Amino acid sequence: MKRNTFLRLFAAAGAIITSGLAASGETIRKLRAGAGIRVANGKDRNDEPIHLFEGDTFFTKIATKDTDGDLFAFESTRQSKGGPALHYHLEQDEWFYVLSGEFLVKVGEETFSAKAGDCVLAPRMVPHAFSKVSEGEAKMMIVYQPAGKMEAYFKAISQGVLKNMSPDEVAKYKREHGTVVVGPALDHLKQ
Repeated sequence: MKRNTFLRLFAAAGAIITSGLAASGETIRKLRAGAGIRVANGKDRNDEPIHLFEGDTFFTKIATKDTDGDLFAFESTRQSKGGPALHYHLEQDEWFYVLSGEFLVKVGEETFSAKAGDCVLAPRMVPHAFSKVSEGEAKMMIVYQPAGKMEAYFKAISQGVLKNMSPDEVAKYKREHGTVVVGPALDHLKQ
C-alpha cells in the first residue's frame, strides 16, 4: 500500500471514531440533562427503602436510572451483626465507605477492619464479603460501578423472589444478576 493511501485511510478512520465518540457523548449529555439530585438523610431516592435482612435497610441514593446504568449507590443501615456470603461480581466494582460503626471487609486474601471514614474497594471478579462487627447501628455507603442489575436484584430479593427457590435456582438467579457466591459469610471472624 502506498504511503499516501495509508495516511488517507488512517485519517478517515480517525474521523469516523471521533464523530462516533462525539455522538455518544452528546447522547449521554441528553440523557443526563436537567437538575441535580438531592436525597435527604434517612430518605430513599425512590421513597421505597429496600429491606433485605432483619435490621438491614438500603436507602438508594443514586438509582441506576439516574446515571443510565453507570452507577448505583445506596446507604446500608445495619442493626444486626454479620453480612453476606463471600462472593464476587462478574462486571461490577464495589466500593464500601463506612459512615458509622465498624465492619470487617475481606477482599481476596486480605481482611480489613474498617471504621467511620474508611473505605475499601472490591474490584470485579475478586471474592469479597463484609460483616458488621460493632454494637448498635452501623452505616455504610456501597457503590456499584457500573450499576449492572444490582438495584433490580436487591429489590427483587426484598420482595421475596428467592423464598421458594432451590439452592441451584438461587445460584442461577444470582449469577444472572452478576453475583457468584464462593464461600461462607465472615461471621466467624467477629471480634
